[in-house]
Amino acid sequence: MLLRALILPVFVAIGWVQVASAELALVMVEEKGCIWCARWDREIAQKYPKTPEGQAAPLRRYDIHTPVPGDLEFAGRLSFTPTFVLVEDGRELSRIEGYPGEDFFWGLLGAMITRADPDIMMN
Repeated sequence: MLLRALILPVFVAIGWVQVASAELALVMVEEKGCIWCARWDREIAQKYPKTPEGQAAPLRRYDIHTPVPGDLEFAGRLSFTPTFVLVEDGRELSRIEGYPGEDFFWGLLGAMITRADPDIMMN
């Protein structure tokens, strides 16, 4: 037992033991008839899962008019669609309210993901 107590910290320090990492997801808060949600779907939805951002934070959709799922915890009220909420293990880290267009969306999302985990976009 003493040997295990001495060796385990060494394995962790040199990376031989993997520690479970937090899970990121991007929650798209939407509603039926939202023209900006439809525009995001046309411009981004198909390619999102194939991008580094989509790999780092898989998309999850949530209808603003339904009860908040028990595994999600938002920092504040959701008022606008679309709202893109970056969550870590279901807890809100940051959000983009509205859809600012494709060019701005990627930059804002990349910054959010990098703030959450500076190494994640490097992989």
